[in-house]
Amino acid sequence: MSVPPIERIEGQLTPLLRSLETLRLIGRYLNPPDLADLLEQVGSPDKDLRAARTPALPWPENFSALGAQLDTASDETLAAFDGLRASATDPGGVRELFRAMRHAPRALEALYPLTGILPPVNRFFLEPELRKDEDFQKRFLLPPTGETGVIRFGDDPNARETVWVYVPETYSADIAHPLVMALHGGSGRGRSFLWSWVREARSRGAILVAPTSLGDTWAIQGEDWDTPHLARLLTFVRERWNVDAGRMLLTGMSDGGTFTYVSGLESSSPFTHLAPIAAAFHPMLVQAADANRLRNLPIYIVHGLKDWMFPVNMASEAERYLSSAGAAVTYREIADLSHTYPTDSNGAILDWLGKSASS
Repeated sequence: MSVPPIERIEGQLTPLLRSLETLRLIGRYLNPPDLADLLEQVGSPDKDLRAARTPALPWPENFSALGAQLDTASDETLAAFDGLRASATDPGGVRELFRAMRHAPRALEALYPLTGILPPVNRFFLEPELRKDEDFQKRFLLPPTGETGVIRFGDDPNARETVWVYVPETYSADIAHPLVMALHGGSGRGRSFLWSWVREARSRGAILVAPTSLGDTWAIQGEDWDTPHLARLLTFVRERWNVDAGRMLLTGMSDGGTFTYVSGLESSSPFTHLAPIAAAFHPMLVQAADANRLRNLPIYIVHGLKDWMFPVNMASEAERYLSSAGAAVTYREIADLSHTYPTDSNGAILDWLGKSASS
């Protein structure tokens, strides 16, 4: 017996959103040695999604496009849980663990086009405190003006030169919007890392740019192709949208955080604020930096006490050297954070970006 399409959407969407929230939680608290315990704590939120996903049942023609997006998001979500559980039982499964987590942003990418159609999806991509504000949510359902939403610049989605941009659907050319240039970690891609920031950028009206390193990782050593590339991207975005010249943030995770130091401390850097996350640091970065650039430069450092790749003393040393050189450093150690991206810090970073904005 066929299920009415509306009921089928509701039956699949509710467990899908619940499962995606759990994947976000897993990503925040991910620490390879603790994965089995973490999975035990979160349980099996994907169980209901597996029951609701019915591949053998085609969607009616007038629901086929919506259904295809919903099914892709569901399948990517289920693949993430499958991969996580498999790696939790494999002593050498760290590589598989990170491969499993790559399914989460793919699910979000597939789901996002439904924000203007399905109210629960619209709410999902907002910060929790805004999900009860119906008037705010309605602003995202109005006909967009200009280029907004998730935009790809580049014909090949997998090319390193391709850049992913998110412009809030509430964008107004009459308002100067903050900008976040978010740099992925080693072996990452801008296409995936974009989704670490979309919820907060959407909620707070920030323009988000997620490039990919031109080499295997960011140009931390050797010839630097990435810094001029980022400068060109920033110019391109500023010519296309109204960007607040006093709130242009360069931030990144792991290698992206380290390159935030490398590139952002250069005297020619156009970025007004830096936020390195889980980054490596060496005092030579400060010694080589321009003293005028460092003076009163707002820098927000986030690092986990459980970071197994870059010890937390690297971050505390960065705070000490940068502060001594005159930078305006905000330093935050997170006791339960491993070497993973703390999405729950995005709101605080954006608050800081607003309060420390320069003209």
